[in-house]
Amino acid sequence: MTRVLLIEDDPAVRKGVTLALRRRGHEIETAASGETGLLALERAQPELVLLDLMLPGMSGLEVCRRIRETRQIPIIILSARGDDIDMVVGLEAGADDYVVKPASGEVLEARMRAVLRRVVAQPPGGPDGTPAGSGGGPAGGPETHGALTVDRAALLVAKDGADLVLAPSELKLLLFLSATPGQVFSRQQLLEQVWEHSFYGDARLVDACVMRLRAKVEDDPRHPVYVQTVRGFGYRFGPL
Repeated sequence: MTRVLLIEDDPAVRKGVTLALRRRGHEIETAASGETGLLALERAQPELVLLDLMLPGMSGLEVCRRIRETRQIPIIILSARGDDIDMVVGLEAGADDYVVKPASGEVLEARMRAVLRRVVAQPPGGPDGTPAGSGGGPAGGPETHGALTVDRAALLVAKDGADLVLAPSELKLLLFLSATPGQVFSRQQLLEQVWEHSFYGDARLVDACVMRLRAKVEDDPRHPVYVQTVRGFGYRFGPL
């Protein structure tokens, strides 16, 4: 069972999603506006947020940004607006995934399970099973990559000694890339390994997450050292 906060202003959608998820054993708290959603977040302490973009008053984008200021809780945007620009803006605000309404209970369940696995999953090593990291830390201990310290066991990342607040997708992406520094991964490979998506149409998930991650780990996101672009191929982890 997962405690879910659904922030959605449409009563019919609230009812449909609530019934669908309760049938699957989840505990659902609902809110009809961004303001009441933030209050419910503090009261209910959910494990996952389903967030509509088009809310009265405070927009879903602003709600997402405010949550991301202090929390790593998974956020899935649930919206009837499927245009690329809306998806990208939502992802750039800090969402972990994006589902276009109407969505079946099966689709929501699958996306929820995938994003929740990112909270607790960390790659034990590289894709070939070799030990993760090259930063000189003891086996199973924190790794050092330049100014970054990656502790896979504790799921913590620090920069210059200060802990970073990373969303689940950002954390898993960094853990996956840093397991094999220098190895290039395509967007499709990252979708399958980090987001557990198998179709190329969601490549924007990867690009938006990379942009957010760079803003937190890089001194100059325009000239990245840690999450590097390999033009025409994908991304790799440095410094090399």
